[in-house]
Amino acid sequence: MPFLPVSREDMNERGIEQLDFICVTGDAYIDHPTFGIAIISRMIEAAGFSVGIIAQPQSDADFKALGQPKFCFMVTGGNIDSMVSNYTVALKKRNDDAYSPGGKGGRRPDRAVIVYCKALKRLFPDVEIEIGGLEASLRRFAHYDYWSDSVMPSILVDSGADLLMYGMGEVTLSQMLNRFKQGQRLFDMHDLRGICYLTKPENTPLGAVQCDSLEIVRENKKAYAKACRKQYDEQDEVYGRTIVQRHGNMMLVQNPPQRSVSQEEFDYAYELPYMRAYHPMYEKDGGVPAIQEIEFSITHSRGCFGFCNFCSIALHQGRHVQTRSEDSVYNEAVMLSEKPNFKGYIHDVGGPTANFRHPSCEKQEKFGLCKGRKCLAPTPCKNIDPDHSEYIRLLRRLRSIKGVKKVFIRSGIRFDYMLLEKNSTFLDELVEYHVSGQLKVAPEHASNKVLDLMGKPHIEVYEEFEKKFYASTKKCGKEQYLVPYLMSSHPGCTLNDAIELAVFEKRHNIRPEQVQDFYPTPGTISTAMFYTGLDPYTMQPVFVPKTSEEKAMQRALLQYYDPKNRVLVEKALSIAKRRDLIGFGKDCLIQPSKNARNNVSKSYGKTDNHGKRTSSEKKKR
Repeated sequence: MPFLPVSREDMNERGIEQLDFICVTGDAYIDHPTFGIAIISRMIEAAGFSVGIIAQPQSDADFKALGQPKFCFMVTGGNIDSMVSNYTVALKKRNDDAYSPGGKGGRRPDRAVIVYCKALKRLFPDVEIEIGGLEASLRRFAHYDYWSDSVMPSILVDSGADLLMYGMGEVTLSQMLNRFKQGQRLFDMHDLRGICYLTKPENTPLGAVQCDSLEIVRENKKAYAKACRKQYDEQDEVYGRTIVQRHGNMMLVQNPPQRSVSQEEFDYAYELPYMRAYHPMYEKDGGVPAIQEIEFSITHSRGCFGFCNFCSIALHQGRHVQTRSEDSVYNEAVMLSEKPNFKGYIHDVGGPTANFRHPSCEKQEKFGLCKGRKCLAPTPCKNIDPDHSEYIRLLRRLRSIKGVKKVFIRSGIRFDYMLLEKNSTFLDELVEYHVSGQLKVAPEHASNKVLDLMGKPHIEVYEEFEKKFYASTKKCGKEQYLVPYLMSSHPGCTLNDAIELAVFEKRHNIRPEQVQDFYPTPGTISTAMFYTGLDPYTMQPVFVPKTSEEKAMQRALLQYYDPKNRVLVEKALSIAKRRDLIGFGKDCLIQPSKNARNNVSKSYGKTDNHGKRTSSEKKKR
């Protein structure tokens, strides 16, 4: 099965005069199910329609390359929000983009969905546009935009699109395609679940949950925080209701979330005839780097009941875990093992959380996930079902495939969930068979106050896991290490909390090579905290580190051992009145400066834990 048409020549070869649908994406064209646009386009094709791809258009000629579609354009910013892709958390322009040819930045415009839609509306004013993917999904309501430091309207308003498909779109797309076959247009599909649209206020559906208007949440941070909670509280496919939010003279309507895919539907979407490669037109640029990590990786699940506050998964994929069948995953692994460039290593068998393979509890299928509560944090729900048996069985099958040397797990592992299981079978097999020397895990912080605001388990849980991991590693005779992901400057994190994390690092011999500053991405609960200074679930004030200096000090504390950070670390310790951590004791983060040492030496003699020397030690020197 060839790549889908990207040019008139491709259309002519297939005898296509006019395409039914044209998909426009901010990523390079990679025909692999890790890319939402690849799934969407292959599903359209499988339903009997013709479909083409416009990847990273730069000019009017690019937008017009495939002509006018019969039904509509489908637009996505790509696998990542275009602003996150284009800028660092320090708001510096990135020069690289793994989803672009040659890994070079600059091919994806800022606010890609808006830019693409405006161009299409100008060039094809009579053609409807449907938007979807991460950028559209997370910006569907009035939202705080970190890059402009302002509250922006729903992306439907700024883009001029006719319909927004939020979340994972297979079920909604299938329903839409059936409606197109019946002669309907996007305008006729306002009753579908999993979509948003704009309408006149007099057409507002009855019984909907109402958020304060764009105009109010722009001016009133308390109203913004309350709106954020309402939006999250209704993101459940069982009990979620219609949400409305006024934008000027129009009403934004979000219909209830679409149901999750069944296992059969999940299998079907991932078994379509993907090329599993980037388009050959990128060979001259050296290919597209994103393929390297995904080419031999397998997705077995989606959705995450972990529900961390800084993560967008709950608002996009949802909290309900969906899985592919063991046979479907096994067959994909066999197919990968037969590729000529397969070296024997499956890089990942995962999802948002790799070890979530079934719902968190029996109740959620009937009643939905508990509103306003988390399954695992700050403590696990008593109804949670921590069973890894099916995942273990799947991994064992994959390890048995001829030609497979190693099956790695590189997606996130929820160690708190793992610890709830009474036996250690999964941990032992994880350590023995599925770790490539280092296991990346995400405790994120050491201050329980901050962890509560993150929606993560307390640090004592990580410490328990750390002990069991190294015990299991020792038992199987391997030298392997944990690599913890840590975050600085999350809302609620003061300098004292950052110092607590630095002390924790030293106590546990952790030296992170990279530190992630909190990035206020659209739509998350933590971003609402960042903007409003309020916790949307308690409405209590939250300290927010915002100045560049304070963020720099927090980041430096997480890498206190780097000589480049010494000045900032000393300044932070002084401000926080923690100069007791400057000295030569085992708990100290940094030693005194040379000048300070000389002054102390002359004045006091032999050192104590704070850098003072006795005369006897001076004689030895």
